[in-house]
Amino acid sequence: MTTARTILVGIYSPFASWNIPDSHVAHLRDLFPQHTFLHATSEHQALELIARAQVAFMSEVRPEQFRAAPALDWIHSPAAGVGGMLFPALVESAVVMTNSRGISAGTIAEHVLAVTLVLFRKLRMAFRAQSAVEWAQDAILLPPPLRTIAGSRVLVIGLGAIGTATAQAMSALGARVDAVRRASSRPKPPFVDTLAGPEQLVELLARAEVVVVAAPQTRETRGLIGTRELAAMRPDAILVNVSRGRLVDEAALARALADGGIGAAALDVFEQEPLPKDSPLWSMDNVLITPHMAGFRPDHWDAVVDLFSENLRRFDAGQELLNVVDKRAGY
Repeated sequence: MTTARTILVGIYSPFASWNIPDSHVAHLRDLFPQHTFLHATSEHQALELIARAQVAFMSEVRPEQFRAAPALDWIHSPAAGVGGMLFPALVESAVVMTNSRGISAGTIAEHVLAVTLVLFRKLRMAFRAQSAVEWAQDAILLPPPLRTIAGSRVLVIGLGAIGTATAQAMSALGARVDAVRRASSRPKPPFVDTLAGPEQLVELLARAEVVVVAAPQTRETRGLIGTRELAAMRPDAILVNVSRGRLVDEAALARALADGGIGAAALDVFEQEPLPKDSPLWSMDNVLITPHMAGFRPDHWDAVVDLFSENLRRFDAGQELLNVVDKRAGY
């Protein structure tokens, strides 16, 4: 007989798209009538309700919420990144953490292709010319030349689900792909030319035309791309960040972009979100800003709830959970 549990669903945000719909919470109640589902739509509600929960299906569990949750056994994140939750008390606890890595890998890889092509093909100039009703062929075809993914050299930093999907997609379009990842027993994928450890990052940055940041946020990766790394990059290189904003030193990046140290950047994540209105990145012609949307797919909430549901079935049955996070490693 399955033990009845109290489960707190607390996936809320100031941005409407990142709030779990009520209909999906209702679906969970229908799927698991033996359990009690509480639904928090604010941090205040979550703090009040988490004291009763054995399971938290939440995008963020803060230290004060964790202290108020003595019965908590398992946290499941609807996102892949969980770095913000890995404070000492949670890391040291027996609470199991799982995440949703993999469900948006293909979507994010497509986003990386899209923004790379926008910058390679100077599509922002074409968009502006269209708005001005101008035939801008000569201006667009002036140096620097249009580029193609085919034949370009791409460096993917982080070879988890997102990095792997990105590397595979780039390779399928004819790019030569290098990758950096921490030591792993997994073999080098056939679509990666050179697979190296973090100690070779600067060496590989020097030859990359596109650098894709796809590593998880951990203590070791914060500030991974800073002044030294940017100085090692080619002056025509494009930096694409689809991981977390804190992996890139934004001030150093703005300087490199303004000084011509690198060619351009496509940024979906930022040190502070929303990106402050006084950030110099907003007004730079060689920066493409998207509002943390790379991972959103048409069936996003269906996929998130399906993964949690499968893990809840496993949890009830005492089986191994999917996507268990190594809390000390950070992913």
